[in-house]
Amino acid sequence: MNGPHTPVLMDEVLAVLEPGAGRRIVDGTFGAGGYTRALLETGAEVVAFDRDPTARRFADPIAADPELGPRFKLIESRFSAMDELLGEGSMDGVALDLGVSSMQLDEAERGFSFMRDGPLDMRMSADGPTAADLVNELEKEELARIFFVYGEERESRRVASFLIRRRAEKPFTHTLDLAEVVERALGGRRGAKTHPATKVFQALRIAVNEELSELEAGLESAERVLKAGGHLAVVTFHSLEDRIVKAFFTARSGRTPGGSRHAPPVQGGPKPSFRMVFNGAREPAEAETAANPRARSAKLRAATRTDAPAWKAAA
Repeated sequence: MNGPHTPVLMDEVLAVLEPGAGRRIVDGTFGAGGYTRALLETGAEVVAFDRDPTARRFADPIAADPELGPRFKLIESRFSAMDELLGEGSMDGVALDLGVSSMQLDEAERGFSFMRDGPLDMRMSADGPTAADLVNELEKEELARIFFVYGEERESRRVASFLIRRRAEKPFTHTLDLAEVVERALGGRRGAKTHPATKVFQALRIAVNEELSELEAGLESAERVLKAGGHLAVVTFHSLEDRIVKAFFTARSGRTPGGSRHAPPVQGGPKPSFRMVFNGAREPAEAETAANPRARSAKLRAATRTDAPAWKAAA
């Protein structure tokens, strides 16, 4: 697998954002800085966001670059705060590359992966409850709900029951320990194509980091921060994220769910604040997925800001 500096759907995202000299772009998910560096190399100005404090080690070399540094700024914050920190109607483009980054998965001490043993943490930032806190403290029904809703794990109640029984003997502290108990609960084998604990780990990571509510707030923030004609490009990696992005663009472009982009806008509501750049989602070409397996599940959706006011934030 390529290293963490290989962003997914890079060419397609750049084509949507149309970066260049004089353009101000938000990279809402800085990570290892792949999108940011590519955007800066076009002459654009980039304001990047990342709540992970370890992202600073990738930002410092860019900031020190005499050509790129003067046009770059990293803000250590959630991307949902971009409109508050940058001002409404101030940016020409926003890029969001969602989910956990390769560098986070590769660092065992972060606790995101069951491929290497490490503390059961999973926090993208340095604060808040860890995955261990959730597994060891939540009631059975809440654990099962998290596994079912965020991991789409059909055997969520069975897994939760196994975890409750085991934690009564000894609390969970490490990733491999949790993965092995989930594997026993589901009767799977580690040699299978997908490890039985995959969905449970995804669910815990989403819950720990409040990823779906952050995405919903971030899309609304992007709507406010973009000027008319600005572009929003969102890359998702699983169906939960993609459904949220699809629903947002469907509503904001004035289309009915499942309707054609050529259909007339829905009447009676706010004016459409976006128009779709293309219908549906774009997926990576075979060459990209062969070179970077992480890209297999990626989908890109994109839209352009109209001159209509931003919609009221969801309650």
